[in-house]
Amino acid sequence: MSASYLRRGLDRPAVFELFARHLPPNRDWLLAAGLGPSLRLITELRFGPEQLAYLGSIGFEDEFCDYLSGFRFSGNVDAMPEGTLCFAAEPLVRVTAPRIEAQLVETLLLNQINFQTMIATKAARVALAAGGGEPGAAASVIDFSPRRDHGIDAAMKVARSAAVAGVEGTSNVAAAMRYGLEAVGTMAHSYVLSFESEPQAFRAFLEDHPERGVLLVDTYDSLRGVENAAAAARETGVPLAGIRLDSGDLLELSRGARRLLDEAGLAETRIAASGDLEERRICELVAAGAPIDLWGVGTDLGTSRDSPVVNGVYKLVADAGPAGGWRDVAKHSPDKATVGGAKQVHRRIDGGRMAGDTIVAAEEEAPGEALLVPAVRKGEIVRREQLASVRARATDQLRALPDALRLPEPGAHPEPYPVELSPMLARRAGLSSAPG
Repeated sequence: MSASYLRRGLDRPAVFELFARHLPPNRDWLLAAGLGPSLRLITELRFGPEQLAYLGSIGFEDEFCDYLSGFRFSGNVDAMPEGTLCFAAEPLVRVTAPRIEAQLVETLLLNQINFQTMIATKAARVALAAGGGEPGAAASVIDFSPRRDHGIDAAMKVARSAAVAGVEGTSNVAAAMRYGLEAVGTMAHSYVLSFESEPQAFRAFLEDHPERGVLLVDTYDSLRGVENAAAAARETGVPLAGIRLDSGDLLELSRGARRLLDEAGLAETRIAASGDLEERRICELVAAGAPIDLWGVGTDLGTSRDSPVVNGVYKLVADAGPAGGWRDVAKHSPDKATVGGAKQVHRRIDGGRMAGDTIVAAEEEAPGEALLVPAVRKGEIVRREQLASVRARATDQLRALPDALRLPEPGAHPEPYPVELSPMLARRAGLSSAPG
């Protein structure tokens, strides 16, 4: 496509937008993520001698390869900042650039934004469940996912995306180092099985890691393991920071563990739980009063097993004509129609809660906060954020979410969150409301 654009003289300014046509199954909202890594990738995109030689070998002409040899993204990007709640049909990213540049970053943006938004959304749901529906409990959730993630790069992005939702702890030490997260780990059953007895294993671990004394107690018998952990702490003189339950009836076992720890004078020892946890199960345990302080979430966090795809798309919505001026363009395909023209999203807040979004033409004035902000100008990143500020935004956004939308079960509220087209945009599109 890009080679043909070059040959046909079509490398004029164009506008593309990235959005989800529909919310994924089991989701009432999305938490935007992945913008930071995406901006770095598109602004650093280059074609070296090896890539150019390969393209030439599969039939691309010298003129196009020469163009690529000097490729630099020179356009503008407007986007919803990471940690922003978003909904179907709303543009998360808007790219304005020469057509070839905007086209060549399509797959890269979709790859990064779709996956990381999916994970951040899942992590936010888990964190809300851990907090009983209230934001701010994400620090009690630990990313235990790398063993089940779909590759090493996915594991790194899962840790970062979970951090966007506020999860600060991860068992992925490489991700902790790269992103400034807390490296969190305990021990595996193999450690306990490597010693002649569980008490011997516990004493050795506490002596070798006196500042990280969290013991896995379910290798043999969970409650007996709690007793052995308390005894090991007493015998070694090392404080027992926590115990971890990884199997069985977590409600009853956590209650029994709390009783045994309190009786041993270990009221400050925390209880961690893991083992195929996800937001619905966590919500049930929290509602039942399970005395669990930390939640290690693995497979479901790293794969978003119940809803594993954000089906974001990247569509041309406007381009410049040969004589200048902009032309709105739109698809009319059944079930895949788009709305032409560059767009913006305005959000209304009422009493500290989100009250509704309006998708408007980019040049249109509307009530509420404009969600898409400048991120790249003339090929240079103009918005760089630390994860701490992104986490703070996500927490604020989740606090502003209507109460009914915090529930782990979709459809538990009477009405979906309102998203509509402005009258001007609706007239242009021949629609009365936002598609999807």
